[in-house]
Amino acid sequence: MERINRLMTNICSESLSESKDFYVSLFDFNVDYDSDWFVHLISKDKSLELGIILKSSDLIPEGFQKSPQGFYITFVVENVDDVFKVANSNGYKILSEPHDTFYGQRRMLLQDPNGTLVDVSSPI
Repeated sequence: MERINRLMTNICSESLSESKDFYVSLFDFNVDYDSDWFVHLISKDKSLELGIILKSSDLIPEGFQKSPQGFYITFVVENVDDVFKVANSNGYKILSEPHDTFYGQRRMLLQDPNGTLVDVSSPI
């Protein structure tokens, strides 16, 4: 079996700038690469990566240039309430405010500018 060296999620976007601002303002990302077709974000400790690619790019097969469905991204943070404050002050689409769950997490749900469901959680 082949060893995995790196795993990166890429989000297809119609608005790279808006998507970049969303993820940089809420999470521990720096912009590593920024172009008119692709943005590469990397956490300050360089352990996590997130790509944002223009959904109309020739690199994306036409059948996959649609709004996302059937998955969501989870970010586990120290304090979900801090992320909520930033999201609220920036006017981001909050689907569910922070609340305690039966499985020991404090959780909120957001929708990113591309329609991606974003779960933000903290251990209780």
